[in-house]
Amino acid sequence: MTLKATPLNNAHRALNARMVDFGGWDMPVNYGSQIEEHHAVRTDVGMFDVAHMCVVDIKGDNTRAFLRGLLANNVDKLQVSGKALYSCMLNPQGFVIDDLIVYFINEGWFRLVVNAGTAEKDVAWMQAQNEATGSGVTITQRRDAAQGGASAMALIAVQGPNARAKVWEVIAGSQAATAEMKPFNVAFVQDTPYGEAMIARTGYTGEDGFEIGVAADQAEALWNALYAAGVKPAGLGARDTLRLEAGMNLYGQDMDETVNPLDAGLAWTIDLVSERDFIGKAALQAMGQNAQFVGLILREKGGVLRAHQKVIVAGSEQTGEITSGTFSPTMQQAIALARVPNGVNVGDTVHVEIRDKKLAATVVKLPFVRNGKILVA
Repeated sequence: MTLKATPLNNAHRALNARMVDFGGWDMPVNYGSQIEEHHAVRTDVGMFDVAHMCVVDIKGDNTRAFLRGLLANNVDKLQVSGKALYSCMLNPQGFVIDDLIVYFINEGWFRLVVNAGTAEKDVAWMQAQNEATGSGVTITQRRDAAQGGASAMALIAVQGPNARAKVWEVIAGSQAATAEMKPFNVAFVQDTPYGEAMIARTGYTGEDGFEIGVAADQAEALWNALYAAGVKPAGLGARDTLRLEAGMNLYGQDMDETVNPLDAGLAWTIDLVSERDFIGKAALQAMGQNAQFVGLILREKGGVLRAHQKVIVAGSEQTGEITSGTFSPTMQQAIALARVPNGVNVGDTVHVEIRDKKLAATVVKLPFVRNGKILVA
């Protein structure tokens, strides 16, 4: 099988990145030291190729009404142009098709960013719902050139305490447009050296920064300019340890089409309060929350926390499961995200089955790290 490549593939190879097959995409896992890349984002600035993710533009008079029924979070919260919202998109059984970010541009245009591996499935699902509801909206994915007559876009994430200053240095006119911009907002900057730039403040690392969308044929020039300005390239390895420290879900690992989002710590992304109906609402209400999503810190030596390890709770017949685990470069401890039975409390000790051992771990509230600070002990 031929792997898909982002517009930055040549730039990665020029930097001697170690490339891997990531869900059918040829992507950099690191550029030499995953640990250094992780620390660069926590203490200075790093950048990620996220052009494998897919921008989807939804346009038409009925766009808001269409999204009101499609998404579990309520797009009626988006009343000011440029505001963004994180949401799950559920199937009728109440399970997670994907998690995504939706940006409100204007009443006739909302922009979604969906995950790389689910993009084709997502767009097909949206088209099917568009037809089923007779909404008459236009759905255009912007990852691949000429699809629907639209030009391809590429995304670069610049993250870290110095991220905004570096972006302002490299993209002329960006500071004026984004200096006062709060998190979960987007601005469009015209006439930059890279054409129109979409600059969003919606990160995946627990640090401040921007996600920048430009035309695909401008992405390499922007990447190289950021690199020349001292922004450290970071690969999938650091991206995973950073997001895990930040307590952020990864689709396909922490939740998928077999997982109730309430059991994945995503209740805050689902509006069950308003009278609005949406796909999966009735099923979700019927299921309720059957588990809770927590952080674990391993307290004994002799193991590494990994997905699918069993979590044993004293006095309970039910067991939990680790969904994501790693060794935290910031904390210098083994940490994990886990789904555990209801009734387990922060501060409790549980045991994780690692090969033939049962090692003690402490239940903690997520996130582990945010804005460079360790929040749990």
